[in-house]
Amino acid sequence: MLRILLACGIGASTGFMAANMRKAAKTMDLDVTIHAVSKSQVPDYVDKIDLLLLGPHFSAEVPKYQEMLKSHNIKVTSIDPDNYAALDGEAILEDAVDFYNE
Repeated sequence: MLRILLACGIGASTGFMAANMRKAAKTMDLDVTIHAVSKSQVPDYVDKIDLLLLGPHFSAEVPKYQEMLKSHNIKVTSIDPDNYAALDGEAILEDAVDFYNE
């Protein structure tokens, strides 16, 4: 099971994305959990996730979160802006799984 957390300013836009990703995961028969929260809530999830995806508008903060979560072995990246704008849950999920497996 892969545990994914999406984070943005207040968690609203990533909430829609998480729903689309969950639908795609069902279709793809993937064993994942996907939640969306505000960036300020990320520390509350360090023992519950394997991968953090930041909204594309926060991509500059990836190094900060990588450092913060390094000791928890959590991978961190940002969501592709084109897939995000298109609300393409399947493409984002595929990217997430590929990134995690690198």
